[in-house]
Amino acid sequence: MTTQTDQERYVVTRTITASPSAVFDVLADPARHQDTEPGDWVRDAVDPEPITGTGQIFVINMFLEFAGGHYVMHNLVTEFERDRTIAWLPGQLNEAGEHEPGGWWWRYDLVPNGESTDVTITYDWTGTPQSFRDQVGMPPFPETYIEESLAALERCAT
Repeated sequence: MTTQTDQERYVVTRTITASPSAVFDVLADPARHQDTEPGDWVRDAVDPEPITGTGQIFVINMFLEFAGGHYVMHNLVTEFERDRTIAWLPGQLNEAGEHEPGGWWWRYDLVPNGESTDVTITYDWTGTPQSFRDQVGMPPFPETYIEESLAALERCAT
């Protein structure tokens, strides 16, 4: 496992004993996201349809006590290269139904490594507004959360 912490970004890599396709299948399935999260924050997918490309929005039920309990997160897919890269920008829909990003993003990069896959998660919160930072705190979890998430992803993909 390798870890890099920039001022407002976590970058963590883990070698997972599964093919890039098996790992990507988990990441592209919103119904399985709750299985890759080490806590109880991510709940179920509102629409469990697989992610198929950029511009798609997938919606997840979430729960975080210090953020007010239950809420719904609308995730705009910003990068999608099958078996290589998937990224999304969490946010909310405004009254016009347009996606308004929260200011943080997730990205997974997959690189074949023999029979395994090197998976790098990047969690970046540089664009998070100060008002949200004051309310929830950023980042809302320690770097070990990302490491635990990669371990959970490995359990799902193997």
